[in-house]
Amino acid sequence: MVLYNVTIGIDLDVEKEWLNWMKQSYIPSVMNTGLFDDYKIYKVLGQDEGQSVSYSFQYFAKSVDKVVQYLDNHAPALVQQLHNKYKDKHVAFRTLLEEV
Repeated sequence: MVLYNVTIGIDLDVEKEWLNWMKQSYIPSVMNTGLFDDYKIYKVLGQDEGQSVSYSFQYFAKSVDKVVQYLDNHAPALVQQLHNKYKDKHVAFRTLLEEV
């Protein structure tokens, strides 16, 4: 099992709208690829929130190959949607982890 983690920092002024959009549009699009078996969302705690807050989106796949298929064939269009909708309101970083 592998975990594809995407941590996104989002400006507080769009947080609720963005989180709703992520749950109703973005995540269903990711899951509809059929490459991930499950997902979880976590809000990052204990940070000096200031003008933004961070969330961790965790997608679980059976293999690295499935994540690579997602990154090659689906992620570019989905990431572009996020950028188009929330331009300078977010920052993201990605991590791929393997269960041991």
